[in-house]
Amino acid sequence: MKIKNVLLAIMAGLFVQAPSLAQTYPSKPIRMLVAFPAGGSADIVARQVTEEVTKSTGMNFIIENRTGAGGNIAFEAITKADPDGYTLLFSTPGLAINPSLYTKANFKANDVTAISLVGEAPLLLMVRPALPAKTVQELIAASKASPDAIRFGSAGSGSSSHLAGEVFRDRSGMQYLHVPYRGGGPVFIDIVGNRVDMTFLPIAESLPYVMDNRLRAIGQTGTKRASIAPNIPTLAELGVKGYAVSTWYMLVGPPKLPKNVVDTLYKNFSAALNKPELRKKLDDRGVTILNEDPAKTTAFLKAETENWAKIIQSAKIKVD
Repeated sequence: MKIKNVLLAIMAGLFVQAPSLAQTYPSKPIRMLVAFPAGGSADIVARQVTEEVTKSTGMNFIIENRTGAGGNIAFEAITKADPDGYTLLFSTPGLAINPSLYTKANFKANDVTAISLVGEAPLLLMVRPALPAKTVQELIAASKASPDAIRFGSAGSGSSSHLAGEVFRDRSGMQYLHVPYRGGGPVFIDIVGNRVDMTFLPIAESLPYVMDNRLRAIGQTGTKRASIAPNIPTLAELGVKGYAVSTWYMLVGPPKLPKNVVDTLYKNFSAALNKPELRKKLDDRGVTILNEDPAKTTAFLKAETENWAKIIQSAKIKVD
């Protein structure tokens, strides 16, 4: 009888504790995966956002730069992480792009739990200053007059930089010789050194080169002009109909992440994104804050995945 009473007391205690455990999330630091190296756009934005969340809520984050395979190592890792809320991913478009792009991608975008669409930032279309073509239309005309004469340097096969160029080619009929690099840094070196003619790279990293006349910007890739570059028109404004490509930043978790964890994270990240200090930091990097809820983020990720699958299939791009 005494043993039975003890067991009943233990079971009752477990039931009482379960809700309180849910309410105490998080009770330890959260590991935030970033698929690209420290110092890059994704890393900087992730650190700025998580620092504000920490300041506002006391939640602690450990940024882990899980690099390699075009982001696939981090993307696959989040799909296999425990759904306890202590491993998250600060994602970029590769999550939606890579399952169609890479022949050996071992994940799908719909494997993750979408939490918040943080924001988006355009890329700049830039050319070396000595290139005779000074406008988008002149660049397109020059490429058609002599196919492969225009050398397009990208941040790597399958990168946002590369795919921005592929969408541009599809929408404009432009011709170019693709020269992939391992990241944006080497592209800047070679386009300034006149070894390639044009590139698409993130706006925040690119503007210093434009402002001191080392490169000439002839368009930006977003649906509207970024506030940090109001004088540079969008490619759609310049006659490339239907063109819109942006780098976006999204908070996601593993599959089957509990609703209470999703809600807690979204609530705290949303509050941080409304802080004037963080809004200014992101605005200075060309990031337009979107701050979308889990449902809208899920729908956005689905639409992006389907859209990029069509583009990649049409362009016949595959990466091993």
